[in-house]
This record gives sequence, structure tokens and C-alpha cells, in this order.
Amino acid sequence: MKNIKVLGSGCANCKTTLKLIEEVAQARGVAVNLEKVEDMAAILGYGVMSTPGVVIDGKVVHAGGVPDRKKIEGWLQ
Repeated sequence: MKNIKVLGSGCANCKTTLKLIEEVAQARGVAVNLEKVEDMAAILGYGVMSTPGVVIDGKVVHAGGVPDRKKIEGWLQ
């Protein structure tokens, strides 16, 4: 199971990113523990200055803008 955090204050791109990750994980049959992080101190603690950010198993894999499905599929392999 992958532990995934979507970092963002609730902006439209953050919501879209969360939804896309859920959709891709479900379509690929990958179990994920998905968490939304809205606390700015926690977000900055990851070194992310541009949201949405995505952290998988403790590692920042994305910051700024909505990732495409192909990128998300790569993260979930």
C-alpha cells in the first residue's frame, strides 16, 4: 500500500489532483492510503512552495499544477 499525501489549501487544482489519484488507483487496483494536507506549516515542512504537492511514502514527487494521468500511473507502479 502506498501512502499518498496531497498538499494544498483546498484550491480547485488540489481537489482535482486528489480525485485523479483516487480514480487512477481504483482503475489500476492499487491500494492507497490517501490523505489531504491543508496545514500550511506542514506543506512548507515538505519544502513545497507551489501547490498542489504530492508526497508518496514520504518523498515529494510533484509540486505545482495538476499532474496528468500518465504521471500518476507511473507513481503507482
